[in-house]
Amino acid sequence: MNKPLTGKVALLTGAVRRSGRDAAIRLAEDGAKIVINAKNSKTLAENVVAEINDAGGTAMVHMADITDEAQVKEMIGHVASAYGGLDILVNNAANRGHNKIVDMSFKEWKEITSIVLNGSFLCTRSAVKYMIGKKWGRIIFLGGIGPHLGYPDRCHVSTSKMGLVGLMHCLTNELAADGITVNVVAPGRIGGERAASAGEPSGNVPPVGFVGEPADVGRTIQFLCSPDARFISGQTIHVNGGGFLS
Repeated sequence: MNKPLTGKVALLTGAVRRSGRDAAIRLAEDGAKIVINAKNSKTLAENVVAEINDAGGTAMVHMADITDEAQVKEMIGHVASAYGGLDILVNNAANRGHNKIVDMSFKEWKEITSIVLNGSFLCTRSAVKYMIGKKWGRIIFLGGIGPHLGYPDRCHVSTSKMGLVGLMHCLTNELAADGITVNVVAPGRIGGERAASAGEPSGNVPPVGFVGEPADVGRTIQFLCSPDARFISGQTIHVNGGGFLS
């Protein structure tokens, strides 16, 4: 049976757990060759790759610091060389933290904004040239509900995530003629295992009466990367059960 993403290559940054992991597995099920990027979590990345390969998919790990320009350039080049191109980029990598602005060091601010904003810029800049040549591409940025609700003690995270919306808007117009769609997926409260840096979940249970699961976000990414989503670009897709009404 022909799968919708057969022949496509997808790179997902930081996709070793939760929504990123779920999205990687779903894109592999749709036929895409998968590259899992991580900076430190090599074992977790290898576990995702093993799960994909054991299920009959094709996947590999590429360890790289996405805030390092040279490492990003090498990673994208390696992916294109190994798999013959790059069609889908999911900018999922992020770090989180909690601190009041009066106590926040410039180092803390830079650590968060560098991964979310600089990393997304560097990966996208290197990846789009392969998509432009094929006149087809999908770029997804992982935002969040926080910037839209203004969670306290997270100004570095919220500023970074809202910056992705601006980047997405610009790239939507810049890359539209090349057949590349660009969107932000903004999860709300998602249950399950959380990274230590994420802290405790914020906010109440959303209007739907339950918190989301990583699969809710993964399925959204899966659809936006599909050929069926060709007319969706420049959008912030909120996956939050009504926790934020846009």
